[in-house]
Amino acid sequence: MRRPNILLTGTPGVGKTTLGKELAARVGATYINVGDLAKEGELYEGFDEEYECPILDEDRVIDELEDKMNEGGVIVDYHGCDFFPERWFHIVFVLRTENSFLYDRLESRGYKGKKLQDNIQCEIFQTIYEEAMSSYKEEIVHQLPSNTPEDLERNLDQIIQWIEQWMKDNN
Repeated sequence: MRRPNILLTGTPGVGKTTLGKELAARVGATYINVGDLAKEGELYEGFDEEYECPILDEDRVIDELEDKMNEGGVIVDYHGCDFFPERWFHIVFVLRTENSFLYDRLESRGYKGKKLQDNIQCEIFQTIYEEAMSSYKEEIVHQLPSNTPEDLERNLDQIIQWIEQWMKDNN
């Protein structure tokens, strides 16, 4: 594998997609938004009435991604992380956003009621960070602030530096 695989995870609305697409464009990596992949391949096992969203068929997602992940150079974007095989990722970035920013972002997406509150709670209680820490080696899990355009640029610079170092060390 000549290039590292990266997982971008965090509560919906923290900026994973914005960061992932820009990062992939800058480094020539393959960007995969798991939500889009599931939609295109209809990789669902039902519908959650309470949250008004489809339920991901995690096994089918894994099967769909396996070959791509083995090639390397993949940036995966998803709000969950505990079902991906640990061997897939060289580094995991958990994006974190202050609640005032997150609330506005989710509200502008049409989130309301329980779905909005539960996602804010998820961020408050560091649910995704805890999930990442229990799913991967601690030393590969990193939190990044994702509130402002300046944070985005800093995160891009930091991840690009990490990729360059990984490629020097591993090729």
